[in-house]
Amino acid sequence: MIKIVVFDIGYGGELFADRLETEFPTAEIIRVISWRNAEKITNHPLGTRKIVEEALRPYLGSADLIVIANYFISAFNLRYLRRKYKKQSFIGFTLRPSRIVAGKPLLILTERPTTRSIAYFSLRRYTASKTVCLDDWPRLIDDGELTQEKFTNDLMVATKQLGDFTPKQVFLASGQFTELMPQFREVFGHNTRMIDSFNETINSVYKNLNIKNPKKQH
Repeated sequence: MIKIVVFDIGYGGELFADRLETEFPTAEIIRVISWRNAEKITNHPLGTRKIVEEALRPYLGSADLIVIANYFISAFNLRYLRRKYKKQSFIGFTLRPSRIVAGKPLLILTERPTTRSIAYFSLRRYTASKTVCLDDWPRLIDDGELTQEKFTNDLMVATKQLGDFTPKQVFLASGQFTELMPQFREVFGHNTRMIDSFNETINSVYKNLNIKNPKKQH
C-alpha cells in the first residue's frame, strides 16, 4: 500500500489530506499536524527545523512520499529536507503555481512569515502584485473562530488599502484560506481568477509516485 504523509501545523494540512484521500482512496494517508508547535514554527521558521524533523522522524525512509502542506514551511525547509534525507521523497506547496499569469495584477493573501522567504520575493519579481497579510486568520480558522463579520471587515480594510489596484488573480497562499475560496470569489468577483497550490501539489503527487493523473489537473 502506498504511504503518503502530510505534514502541517494547522487546518490547511487537514484539508489537503482530505483531498488526497479522495484522489488516492487505496493509499494510506498519514496526517502529521503539529498543532501545538504552530506559533513556534511561524515565528522562527528557520530555527524550528528540529521540530519539523522530529515530527517526521518516524516516517523518514518508510513513507513513499512526504508532503509539506504549508507554504512558508515549504519555502524555508523543503530544500533542506531534500538535501539531508536524500532517500526520502518530499514535495511541498509552491509559492509560484503554474496558474499564475505573469503581467496580470496579482493579489497575494498570506501570512507575514511567508513574505520573508526567497520564494516569495521571486514571485513578486515575476509579476505585478500586492500583498495582504492576514496573520491572525489561520489561528482563527484552526479554532473555528473566524466570524463572517471579521472576514468581511478585514477584507474591507485590506481592499481599501489597495487603492486603484484591481487584481485579476488572487493567490491564497495559506492552506487554511482554500476552504474560504467561495467567499473570496464573492468579494473579488467571479471573473477574478482564484489560485491556490492544491491542484499543483496533487499533480506533483501523481508525478512523484509515477501514477497517471486521470483528471489531468492544471
